Amino acid sequence: MIDFANAAFVKLHLRDSAEAHAELADLLLHDEQVYVAFRGMRDSVTFTSKRILALNVQGMTGKKKDYTSLPYSRIQAFSVETAGTFDRDTELELWFSGLGRVKLEFGASVDIRGLGRLLAERCL
Repeated sequence: MIDFANAAFVKLHLRDSAEAHAELADLLLHDEQVYVAFRGMRDSVTFTSKRILALNVQGMTGKKKDYTSLPYSRIQAFSVETAGTFDRDTELELWFSGLGRVKLEFGASVDIRGLGRLLAERCL
């Protein structure tokens, strides 16, 4: 399982949505669409029409994978932090009912305000 207490993902960057859809096809519902997807070194986070899917690749070979489904309906609050002059990374913090805080760090090129709008549309 992803260790949500310790900033699970570091510096996520945009990835192709079609690639993410193909990777997650077996997990997606028939009417679920991929909105936007991000990838770190081995892990990924995908925002769909129904939830956030976090993929944690484990072990030396990467054959073991943990898929965590985070439904928008369980988000109680969220915060976006834009990049600064010296701190070029952006951040998204989510507070989930029954889970606690999840922190995602993105590269400076990620439209963090756009992610904030997406979350507002799905959660509010």
